[in-house]
Amino acid sequence: MSTTNAPLNILISAAGDDEKWKSVMVDRLPDANIVTEDDSYDPETIDYALFWKQPQGLIKTLPNLKAIFSLGAGVDHVVSSPSLPKELPVIRLEDAGMADQMVQYHLYAALHFMRDFDVYSAQQAKADWTQHDVARISQCRVGVMGLGALGSAVAVSLSNLGFSVSGWSRSMKAIEGIATFAGKETLAEFLGQSDILICLLPRTSETENVLNSSTLSFLPKGAAIINAARGAMINEADLLRAIDTGHLRGAFLDVAATEPLPESHPFWDHAKIRITPHIAAATRFEESVDQIAENLDRLARGETPRGLVNREIGY
Repeated sequence: MSTTNAPLNILISAAGDDEKWKSVMVDRLPDANIVTEDDSYDPETIDYALFWKQPQGLIKTLPNLKAIFSLGAGVDHVVSSPSLPKELPVIRLEDAGMADQMVQYHLYAALHFMRDFDVYSAQQAKADWTQHDVARISQCRVGVMGLGALGSAVAVSLSNLGFSVSGWSRSMKAIEGIATFAGKETLAEFLGQSDILICLLPRTSETENVLNSSTLSFLPKGAAIINAARGAMINEADLLRAIDTGHLRGAFLDVAATEPLPESHPFWDHAKIRITPHIAAATRFEESVDQIAENLDRLARGETPRGLVNREIGY
């Protein structure tokens, strides 16, 4: 990293992983002063903050911040803070080792439905040896909602495997081999051709509850949903109703509106819903710190950092 007359002062608040982040940051940026909330520091000297679900009110104790780095692809936990200054740059991680994990997760989940493993699991419980025809992968239509770094990687990988893939995003994206849709006016058409719907949208005021009784009804009868974005994207009561009435085949969910998922939640015992505990893609410390260090260099040179959040749209 570029050197300056005074070392950078960096604060880490990472929801329990502070010391791990600090250790990797110290190795990568030995000339910086790196502290956690448990350390003694002068809030007025902090240049940059690295946050994951920072405590309420922490931002307003840091009057001289130059930028905030989100320690994940999501930034809703930062931009939703009422004390966030309007002009303060927020920078998200791009990939940081998460894309490969997301591809693996969605490949497994898509094949779960495409190869009827949900059906065979139900049959096993009844000692039923019935065999079913193997579907052609090219005839299985996968729709990916959200074509950022992670969504694009998932869409391309599934397309390369042979799935018929389309994608939907807020603004038009061009991805070779992927039919793309953009804007609310195309959502119904996009959903109508998605036998498996993957949600990888960022969480914003516009995407919360985007999958509800109305939009779920646009999906073909027998469609399945995979959600590894945020639980707030789906109205859970509407999803259960769509499955229980037979409109949807089932769901593969890595996220929930309330996490950890309450023990009494109906998702746990539902025969047509698979639950994983928000593990689709873990942030890789080394890759993330390399990206943060590169962006600190960009900022020192007066350049635009990678992953700069557009505060107006929320990502």
